[in-house]
Amino acid sequence: MPPPTTTPTLLAEQGLSPVPRSLTTLLTTRPNPQPSTPIPFSSLNPLPSTLLIDIITTYARTHLPRQTYSHSMRVYYFALAILSQHFPEWHSALSKETLLLTCLLHDIATTPEAMASTYLSFEFAGGYTALNLLAALHAPLVQRESVAETIIRHQDLGESGMVSRLTALVHFATVLDNVGLNAELVHRDTVQGVVEKWPREGWTGCFAGVVRAEVEGKGWANTTRIEGFAEMVEGNEVMREWD
Repeated sequence: MPPPTTTPTLLAEQGLSPVPRSLTTLLTTRPNPQPSTPIPFSSLNPLPSTLLIDIITTYARTHLPRQTYSHSMRVYYFALAILSQHFPEWHSALSKETLLLTCLLHDIATTPEAMASTYLSFEFAGGYTALNLLAALHAPLVQRESVAETIIRHQDLGESGMVSRLTALVHFATVLDNVGLNAELVHRDTVQGVVEKWPREGWTGCFAGVVRAEVEGKGWANTTRIEGFAEMVEGNEVMREWD
């Protein structure tokens, strides 16, 4: 059970409402599915503007390679587009600050230095890094633990069980950018606008290299659950024109 002071409204704000882990099931249970339509990049802005966002943005820019930082921003914008057009009932409830914090930090432990500093799988190391960092910045418990939960589970795709809304949203956005899955959820014109601002710069090869480094260096890593993952990344035809 969550702490007794937690309310359903607070949980929904922080993306902690449970939904099916299966993205296919989640999509088929939408009450009124609609096709994606173009969203101008300007309509996905402005970004949330808080002191916490400012500090974490600086932290992410300092610690992440440019390509990984750009991927993190694309994940945010793709998630926001998916949220607004396909899960409107979530849109008004979910904290955009929490979504952006999660996207900025979800790959924080993929750098060579970070991976060499721990025996943990990068998702777990990243989750704990985010948890400790946000605690030091006095983020509320429910917010920092929602961010950590999603980072730890952001590659935990599957057909059984449940995840949080925030985790599902980050699943949709990351697998779109990394593998090209569920491309129908973001209109091509919307993708074009996001990629013009946050270019891929060979992200496909970059991320495939991260996957191989994790698997080769840590044979026990969580990434090994996804058979042929690096090859799936390299086979991303949806994003190939922008690489």
